[in-house]
Amino acid sequence: MCNTMGVFQYNALTAGGRLMRGTIEATSPDQATEMLQEMQLTVNEVEQVTQPVLRTPMSRDEFVLFNQQLASITRAGVPLSQGLRQLAHDLGSRRMQRTLSELADELDAGVNIDQAIEKRKQQFPPLYGLLLKAGLQSGRLAEMLTRLNHHLELVASTRRIIVEALSYPLVVLAITLAIVMLLFMAVVPTYAGIMLSMFDDFGSLPWLTQAVITVARWMPVILVVVAVVLVATCLVWWSLSASAGGRRLRERIIRAVPLLGRIWHAGLCARMAEGLALLVAAGVPLPEALRLAVGATGSELLRDETDRLATGVENGQGLMEQAATCRVLPRLFLYSMQLGSQRNELQDHMHNLSDMYVDRARFMQTRLQAMLQPVLLIFLGLLVGATVVAMFLPLIRLVSFMGVLM
Repeated sequence: MCNTMGVFQYNALTAGGRLMRGTIEATSPDQATEMLQEMQLTVNEVEQVTQPVLRTPMSRDEFVLFNQQLASITRAGVPLSQGLRQLAHDLGSRRMQRTLSELADELDAGVNIDQAIEKRKQQFPPLYGLLLKAGLQSGRLAEMLTRLNHHLELVASTRRIIVEALSYPLVVLAITLAIVMLLFMAVVPTYAGIMLSMFDDFGSLPWLTQAVITVARWMPVILVVVAVVLVATCLVWWSLSASAGGRRLRERIIRAVPLLGRIWHAGLCARMAEGLALLVAAGVPLPEALRLAVGATGSELLRDETDRLATGVENGQGLMEQAATCRVLPRLFLYSMQLGSQRNELQDHMHNLSDMYVDRARFMQTRLQAMLQPVLLIFLGLLVGATVVAMFLPLIRLVSFMGVLM
């Protein structure tokens, strides 16, 4: 038996006697046949595709749009197959049109939506089929899709908070550096030539003026060094994402940055809480929900921690008993989980916790921007002021000397 995943082409009959053709991912023909039989299909033929068509995963925006439209179709009571076909006509992406048309054909053939999605694991997120299955079994598919939309919006919102927290100071810093470069590469060299023509000895200039002129002379070299350091830093930062250990190191560096680390941590906790709420609503047991929800955060440190927590819960340990070993999840998070589990209100507790951490991240983002603006303006003012003073000091000395002679 082959242990690697392959693509198998099949033709089968639905319960209504309709012929159906398509492809399915499995490790062997027997597994493919078994999966098709679970879909209530009578299999006629299954053969492995020697050169399967690669199915690229949906982009984040494509998946969000698809899920929103699927939720709207479900809430409106429109048959899914008809709704998906109409949606396929409205989309500009041919790849999405083909995917939705295939889904509609399979739904018409009697295949459940969760089974049709499960066949396309490469295109959809790993837990999507599980969530759809839970929604169908509970009769609350529209509600489950709406909750997933809320989760996706929250993930995007927390990431946007971090981007906005970084973008403003970076823009102000870039403007500051542009002004400094203009001063030291255009204004100061011209001024230095005038001063050196008036003072025969460079050493006779005030020390502040000497420092400014020296920096201006070395500015091209300084810019090259700064550019090399920035490029090297970006390459090292990017290379760290290639391994789990590197990603852990990146997270530790981010957490060590004042305020920005706290914003990142609050967003991480918000995504974790919302992911737990979604999985608990789908009927996933808490230990498994802990292991799966961390996928929405992308955090290796949190993955290690939730693995330990899940193992402890499976071994009969309480969440608060393990609080001493936790470095990423706060004690309040663990206490809310334990209390929600005891009261059978875990989903509501996690929703409330998620909202709290989002509000905290936004508050700290506002605080960061409020602190950085005056700091950067003061820095720019001191730098420009020192440069102007350095330019006028020789003139003041020259005027004083001429006054003594007169």
